[in-house]
Amino acid sequence: MRYNKIRKMDITNGEGVRVSIFMQGCTFKCKNCFNPETHDFNGGKEFNDETIERVLELAEKDYIKGLSILGGEPLHPNNIDGTTKLAKCFKKKYPNKTIWIWSGFLFDRDLKGKEVLNYIDVLIDGQFVEELKNPMLKWKGSSNQRVIDVQKSLKEDKIVLYE
Repeated sequence: MRYNKIRKMDITNGEGVRVSIFMQGCTFKCKNCFNPETHDFNGGKEFNDETIERVLELAEKDYIKGLSILGGEPLHPNNIDGTTKLAKCFKKKYPNKTIWIWSGFLFDRDLKGKEVLNYIDVLIDGQFVEELKNPMLKWKGSSNQRVIDVQKSLKEDKIVLYE
């Protein structure tokens, strides 16, 4: 598994100041994707335990509200194990900080039963659709995407949107 980049202070991908990691590799290749350099699974840098330690170290500051995991596609079968390990380590060290993930996969169709959901606070699901693009939307690029409160959704066994 590989990653493209880490941002140590990101204010655009989730609430508050966050650490963001962009995973490498995506098969969706959405038209006009904002991150086409992340599509190639062979690009970027190796994702390993040192990468996880770096992310955890960057998140130590009190003003860091959480971790955002984007892509590429962090929940692609090639990436989901590493993403799950990162999310699990992050939640263990920072139980009061949030994890936000952006994925083209759908919560209720593709991700049911996946371990990673146990650690995610907010999931923005669904592929970006250029024809449904709206720059006024909060946290998402197109109107088909959903901003899901994952823990409430798991408890209630239905989609609960994040407010």
